Amino acid sequence: MKICYLLTVTASLFAFNAQANNWNMEDLMRPYLGADYVYSHAKHGGFARDAKEGYNSWSVNMGTDIGHHTSLEAFFQQAGERKAHLRDYTLKSEFYAWGLDAYGRAQVMCSNFYLLGSLGLADYNVKYKARPGGSVDKQRVGYRGGVGFGYDFTEHLGMRVMGRYSYVGMKNLDNLMEVTAGLRYYF
Repeated sequence: MKICYLLTVTASLFAFNAQANNWNMEDLMRPYLGADYVYSHAKHGGFARDAKEGYNSWSVNMGTDIGHHTSLEAFFQQAGERKAHLRDYTLKSEFYAWGLDAYGRAQVMCSNFYLLGSLGLADYNVKYKARPGGSVDKQRVGYRGGVGFGYDFTEHLGMRVMGRYSYVGMKNLDNLMEVTAGLRYYF
């Protein structure tokens, strides 16, 4: 249900952009779709202290540039399941997240290269299963911030690389340090 709300808000941004010609705002809003590879290093604790720390994820996002220096972006990220084979049991862990980030952008010289900074909120859903044993399924909203750079190959195609710190604050998952790399298609 929450993903439906997120998609509705993002679709509204695109609908607003479709009406931009009526308000002469074509230079102010530019929607885009993106896909990223994400490597996450998790700091586990409590029940999950022996879980694997590295996760390979994928992320899809959609957003819009607002002016020349800011963007607003909604994203969904899914990490694959990781297994830790321990002496007496096996511990499986996985997570997914969705949220909203605001980006600031500074162009370097007069090139297609730019520096990025981001701040955002995300809803993290984490699952741990121990065999034999029990399972934990928790959800919490955390905050995140990142820095990175991007390059626009053409008017419609660009790339982005970011380093990000996400504070989740759960007993079993305190934080994530992530590196993302991906492509953007601008409309």
